[in-house]
Amino acid sequence: MQGVPSVAPVRPTLPGRAAAALALGLIALAVAAAYRTSFSVPFLFDDIPSILENRSIRHLVAFPGPLEPSSATSLSGRPLPNLSFALNYALGGTQVAGYHALNLLIHVLCAWALFGLVRRTLLLPALRARFGGDAVLLAATAAFVWALHPLATESVTYLVQRVESMAALFYLTTLYCLVRSAGGARRAWETAAVLCCLFGMATKEVVATLPLAALLFDRTFLTGSFSQALRERRGFYVSLACTWLLLLFLVASTGWSRAGTAGFGSGAPLSAYWIAQFQALARYLRLSVWPDGLTFDYGTAALKAPAASLASAFLVIPIVITVAVALVRRPRVGFLAALPFIVLAPTCVVPVVTQTIAEHRVYLPLASEVVLAVIAAHTVGGRRALVGLLGAAVFLGFLTFERNRDYRSETEIWRDTVHKAPMNARAHCALGLALLTGRGQGAAAAEEFRKALALESHYPLAETELGIALSESPERGAEAIGHFRAAIRMDPSFALAHFQLGLSLAKSGQTLDAIEELRRAEALDPANADTHNNLGVALCVAGRLSDGIEEMRAALRIRPGFATAHFDLGCALEQSGRHAEAAREFETVLAIRPGDEAATQMLARSRAQ
Repeated sequence: MQGVPSVAPVRPTLPGRAAAALALGLIALAVAAAYRTSFSVPFLFDDIPSILENRSIRHLVAFPGPLEPSSATSLSGRPLPNLSFALNYALGGTQVAGYHALNLLIHVLCAWALFGLVRRTLLLPALRARFGGDAVLLAATAAFVWALHPLATESVTYLVQRVESMAALFYLTTLYCLVRSAGGARRAWETAAVLCCLFGMATKEVVATLPLAALLFDRTFLTGSFSQALRERRGFYVSLACTWLLLLFLVASTGWSRAGTAGFGSGAPLSAYWIAQFQALARYLRLSVWPDGLTFDYGTAALKAPAASLASAFLVIPIVITVAVALVRRPRVGFLAALPFIVLAPTCVVPVVTQTIAEHRVYLPLASEVVLAVIAAHTVGGRRALVGLLGAAVFLGFLTFERNRDYRSETEIWRDTVHKAPMNARAHCALGLALLTGRGQGAAAAEEFRKALALESHYPLAETELGIALSESPERGAEAIGHFRAAIRMDPSFALAHFQLGLSLAKSGQTLDAIEELRRAEALDPANADTHNNLGVALCVAGRLSDGIEEMRAALRIRPGFATAHFDLGCALEQSGRHAEAAREFETVLAIRPGDEAATQMLARSRAQ
């Protein structure tokens, strides 16, 4: 390929800027319309530990506070997303609408960044003669199609996947700053690019590929060769490479395996996982073109279907070879075609125990695919083709609106998931959990847990939750205890199983055995307020009031405002003859739960002493 001259791009005219501003406004309005029903979507699945139970986001200004996410959440090693959730919590507590508003804002910013990147790139000297006149229209079409594509819903509507959209935002803005640096104020724009890359490294591990993608972009659109790019911007690329140090530090802080869910030391079967990625890539490609059958959670079923994955290899391998050839012979097309594989490389190479396929991973790769499709359509059909694509964007927006209906409750999203992925044991277990929270659905929940165990016999959570479902019927208490013990045999370090076994033993009058199990649960999960409080109750039943009171106070230190613990502590203090202290606890309960009959009665009793 001939070298591309490093000449400043044409500066947009005032009419061009006005058209760009109009396009940005319309993009924001279209996205808001497509996602207008998402604001009431509840916290789902990983949202619970990562947001509702995440103590590190409770204090925005504490240090390290939100910059040191809990290792037990999917935000581990990802301080910037965790900080963003701390901002949400500071502004609105656990009101879900605020979290969705910020997710949607990030998505709009990503669409704007994509628009700016495409527009500025098409105005570069190497491309302006061919595309400069339609730069705004091309960029707007790409941004509309991508922003309204339903494949993005998992990264926007599922709150915890903000990590994906934030990573994409920093990825796109880094490239945007790079292309802007070719038009003036080079040092300032390069500094901004390095900062964006650094922020990306603190957001998600897939940004590890960004310095390489930036160099490939430079070679393709700015300088024409790798050697020229490195000569002209040596300090810039050294600075980008240095951002890897932050990523290494953050990954190391997770134990190199994100609490055992990802990494070469996570125990995932490497060969099976890598083979399954052929099926994953084929699925991503199909959903990009025709987004039918979107699935919230794929689980690990692909690991058990090597034949399907190998069949997908016959599709994927020729595409990869074609892309590699295009990188050499037609670099501009090759860059757009290669970028999805570059972005997906970390999740395709590093095993993820919980999911072999995940739609949120395609959030950024989809942008490159859409840009390639828009440029191809314009090349073949001109502006008329773009009108057709804008019509398709409207249809995609309707599909996005419909897809968001599936998220309206935990039960609905998991029903949809098990319908589309019936071999996913985790989905059946999650549906069972959702049903278990509904009244009178214990039998249906138990059936889902049994389905999960039929698919995956070594599944301590499903075994434990089946026990919980059965324990709702007093006559099945012994059967429930058997399931809790089975879960503990599978995983002796599973705190929830010890906790539930302790509760069941306490209900059956086996107080000393209950105390022993609750002590084990407390040792395994010392930050669990429920465990401390229930252990306190069991100790009081055993006549050890002072020890029980101390456990209840420990529960309240962990979770201030824990009404049940205040009530139980009041009862223990009353039993100890400490009536004034007991009255204060019952008053606190009534402040939290006005009109609570039990607290009202106990308060009257304490005051009468």
